[in-house]
Amino acid sequence: METDATKYIWFNGKMIPWADATVHVTAHALHYGSAVFEGIRAYATNKGPQIFRLKEHIDRLFNSAKIYRFPLAVTKDDVMDACKKIITENGLEYGYIRPLIFMGEVGLGVKFKKGKNADAMVCALPWGAYLGEEGLKKGIKVCVSSWRRLAPDTIPTEAKAAGNYLSSILIANECTNNGYAEAIALDSNGYISEGSGENVFLVKDNVIYTAPDTAGLLPGITRDAVIKIAQDMGIKVVTQPLPREFVYLADEMFFTGTAAEITPIASVDGIDVGPGYRGPITEKLQNAFFALVKGDAEDKYGWLTPCK
Repeated sequence: METDATKYIWFNGKMIPWADATVHVTAHALHYGSAVFEGIRAYATNKGPQIFRLKEHIDRLFNSAKIYRFPLAVTKDDVMDACKKIITENGLEYGYIRPLIFMGEVGLGVKFKKGKNADAMVCALPWGAYLGEEGLKKGIKVCVSSWRRLAPDTIPTEAKAAGNYLSSILIANECTNNGYAEAIALDSNGYISEGSGENVFLVKDNVIYTAPDTAGLLPGITRDAVIKIAQDMGIKVVTQPLPREFVYLADEMFFTGTAAEITPIASVDGIDVGPGYRGPITEKLQNAFFALVKGDAEDKYGWLTPCK
């Protein structure tokens, strides 16, 4: 059963009750978006809960903090240990883990006060398919958003920063209000970028295509995993700029992400993608991915970390 709260949150090195994990209304992150975070899944396996690509997620978290020059009092090991403990201490068999590093009470000016470290927290919730269990099988209806993704010389998209997601809010609300499950955004040059919180792949003539890192997207960890799995299956993967019209001509399309996992796209702007439901390459990748993360197949990449 999924809930909106669990028993404990890890906050600045201590496991504390959920209700006690509070910050002041003058927190810098609340006023200026000075926070970086990750979304990580722990999967239920026959060996207990295991976390998918924990090290890669925490490496990216600390890289994001480095880009914004957050002064840190915690280490990668601290946060990785907290990610494991937040699952076990809350008695979760599976869950969505959210590590967050943010600037708290460091003054109301844009510049941080010297001598003040960033705060850090890790929480976890039980969470199923982000875009719906039915969507994993049949695919979802999406549109191309009128909102563009961030330009490369404005805000760094290599950082998974809270402020970047104001763009995601605009994209997600627009598509929902227009009756779609999700949207695809274009980059500042009009090429395909990503969804509001997912990377996107297109399949044409048995070749998989995805946009380059320079297309205003976050280089996803699940995206990287899918590329590796596809290549090991002998499927060609091409990374190149993709014009908007490609979405109307693709044989298959799918989103990837920690929350979305691998979700097929059934139509774009009311135009069916291929036959209008999940295609064979998407299904093949799903089967391989879920077999690995749920412990039904060999973890040949070393992507799973036990919580105990």
